[in-house]
Amino acid sequence: MAQFDIHRNNNLESAHEFPYLLDIQSDILSGLDTRVVVPLSENIKAIQHLNPVFEIENKSYVLLTQELAGVHKSALGEKCSSLRDKRSEVIASIDFMVSGF
Repeated sequence: MAQFDIHRNNNLESAHEFPYLLDIQSDILSGLDTRVVVPLSENIKAIQHLNPVFEIENKSYVLLTQELAGVHKSALGEKCSSLRDKRSEVIASIDFMVSGF
């Protein structure tokens, strides 16, 4: 598991709404049993600056920054992609949520 990896959501209760989870936790904290993630979902209206849209497996998904959560590592399924090259957009959405700009 690495920062900015996208994983399938293993939680059967939420996977239909949030099929993917973006791991945003620093790799320095990889020894913890939990990871900080941001879910991604389809068909959600994006709020500018808060919810960037990314393509995963040829579909558009909205990063639901306002749904940021800590989850047990077992909630993370297989890695299917990475947003490492979109780091600045992800960090900007978190900054916007916390600071408003």
